[in-house]
Amino acid sequence: MKVLIVSGIWPPDVGGPATHAPQVAEHLVGRGHTVEVLTTADGTPRAEAYPLHTVARSLPTPLRHARVTAEVARLARRADVVYAASMVTRTAVGTAIARTPLVVKLSGDVAYERALRRGSYSGTLEEFQHASGGRLSLMRKTRTAALRRAQHVVCPSEFLRGLAIEWGVPPARVSVLPNPAPDVPELAPREELRRRYGLAGPTLAFAGRLTAAKSLDVALTALAELDGVSLLIAGDGEQRRGLEQRAHELRLNGRARFLGRQPSLGVLELLHAADAAVLSSSWENFPHTVVEALAVGTPVISTAVGGVGEVVRDGENGLLVPPHDPDAFAAAVRRFFSDEELRGRLRAAAAGSVSAYSAERLFGEIERLLTEAAH
Repeated sequence: MKVLIVSGIWPPDVGGPATHAPQVAEHLVGRGHTVEVLTTADGTPRAEAYPLHTVARSLPTPLRHARVTAEVARLARRADVVYAASMVTRTAVGTAIARTPLVVKLSGDVAYERALRRGSYSGTLEEFQHASGGRLSLMRKTRTAALRRAQHVVCPSEFLRGLAIEWGVPPARVSVLPNPAPDVPELAPREELRRRYGLAGPTLAFAGRLTAAKSLDVALTALAELDGVSLLIAGDGEQRRGLEQRAHELRLNGRARFLGRQPSLGVLELLHAADAAVLSSSWENFPHTVVEALAVGTPVISTAVGGVGEVVRDGENGLLVPPHDPDAFAAAVRRFFSDEELRGRLRAAAAGSVSAYSAERLFGEIERLLTEAAH
């Protein structure tokens, strides 16, 4: 089977699709399939064992979108099936031109996230589904039309599956496949990693793209209420400069450290070294960083949004708080560090809570769906 994988980000980028797409490619190649990849890039991504085609992010946005669509159409003509880990709308148009079957990994509501980035909407995800306004309506219709073109849609959470069905995708064409737990290599002891990263005292960690949906300003505002607690932030994105300015305004005095992009192993080491991973998002699906943190034995303190509650269970392997509430977030962190028994219990349960998320089983199911679509 010849598979074209489309992903808007690719290592060394940080984010869900940049983790998921290479893993799917590696699995398919290992199973004897032919793989090509199309992504966007600032420079030259790392070499792979299969052709990797790029579209420059430096192109003006309309031209970049047109170029991606044209490249999908060109490459899809020699593929049996296309797997879109992101850039779903452009991939749907390109595969329609090429008349090639499409399978989509749905990572979130792209219309909602685009509206947040552009500042054209500031309400909740649920409210967005019925918000008035011609531009918002057009964004929702475009999102839905792209998904309906797919032979199958893979969702990491029941929450997102419910949304896809609400948008009009037939239930039989929507599956739930959680993000797999990473194959955790043998990591150095926590104390050694803490020395390596210069960690002293209570430490939180975040890993992911710095986007509006992550609402890291909530975590920073909470941090200002927590004397002696530090936050390490691994990742990059359009919000980084504003977040650094916000940390300065809050006079965090170095307690919020922006590390930039980190390799996969570095992210796992950082999460393992921290006392807890944090996620202050206003909207999430089923974030990779949560599964990665739990897999290396680190509890998670997160907002109770989207599908997070399907993996983080309050009081069992982490703590959940309402979104958009720095005071509640600070209270949860304060509770975590003031209760030694709670910290030990959450840490002890973390790794086992994601042991069922076998990569081999989950990627095997994606392979099966791609094979069905191709035929």
